[in-house]
Amino acid sequence: MPKLLCVYCASSDRIDPKYTAAATELGREMVERGWGLVYGGGKTGLMGAVARAVKSRGGRVVGIIPEFMKARELAYDEADELVTVVTLRERKLLMETRADAFVTLPGGFGTLEEIMEILTLRQLDVVKKPCVFLNQDGFYDDLIRLFEKMLAEKFFKPSNMELFRVAKTVPEIFPLIEASAGVKAESKWFETR
Repeated sequence: MPKLLCVYCASSDRIDPKYTAAATELGREMVERGWGLVYGGGKTGLMGAVARAVKSRGGRVVGIIPEFMKARELAYDEADELVTVVTLRERKLLMETRADAFVTLPGGFGTLEEIMEILTLRQLDVVKKPCVFLNQDGFYDDLIRLFEKMLAEKFFKPSNMELFRVAKTVPEIFPLIEASAGVKAESKWFETR
């Protein structure tokens, strides 16, 4: 069985095609590097693009989709394994459990919510798997600046900035996954007086 890369990304088909191109590139690169995909099970947007790219290169695709989305015919039925769950919370837990690493492509509320939960679990040392943002054309610049403000205001420790990596291009993702594989979280809580 190949390692599974969990990819969080947009399901929208209305976005700039440059994002779809990067998702397709990621899917192809994953297979070349021996990775399978675990993701939200959709056939639209970047989700569909990465899944089709992995599948077209002979890679393994594991989709995890809530019933209400499947009922709307949003599922990527060509997945090697399509797991149907009831809630989004179940979906996230299964994706987290099955993944060996996480990559976040550009996306909206759902994408951000998913990776923020993983970063929270990384901070608490519950999840110990690498996390990489694809900061395509500066998409996540403002989020990273917010993280830097949180750090400056002492909402978390400097070591928390080591719990994720930022890639500017798809080829940068995989060396960053490898480089951050052994990063351990520092105790979350500051000493109080």
